[in-house]
Amino acid sequence: MSRARRRRPVTTRSVDRRGRGIRGSVFPPDAPARRSRAEKFDLVVLEAFAPIDARWRERLTKLDIAVDEVPKIHALDPDSVNWPAEVVADGPVPLSRLIPAGIDRHGSTTRARVVLFRRPLEQRAKDPDDLTDLVHDVLVQQVSTYLGVEPEVIDPDLPGDED
Repeated sequence: MSRARRRRPVTTRSVDRRGRGIRGSVFPPDAPARRSRAEKFDLVVLEAFAPIDARWRERLTKLDIAVDEVPKIHALDPDSVNWPAEVVADGPVPLSRLIPAGIDRHGSTTRARVVLFRRPLEQRAKDPDDLTDLVHDVLVQQVSTYLGVEPEVIDPDLPGDED
């Protein structure tokens, strides 16, 4: 005959194991320090997109902005990669991608979407202000591709290729 194991009742002592204190978050839910890297990056994207959206809102109503951790597209030959116009890249590493509107595999219509890749963008930025500027520049390039205009039309202050 087998005996059923008895479970220990939950007590204060079991919650405060090994003298390390009660388990739980160190920061309150509304404290900025509690935000994850992904949440902080989402706020950077919103901050960087705000001036573009303020100026071009009526033409961007059918465009979504999304964030992905890492790119799922890879160059077949990293030494001689040629990305299409809808991909903004730093050499062989894509930083963002514009996915045009279309129909998904289930037959539903999809909206156009700019996907920013968080990890490659964060690795190329030296500080938070640099990250905001980099995200803004990438968004300007993607929105200009989406609208079919030059990046200087979207943001006249954008540093261009000056000879």
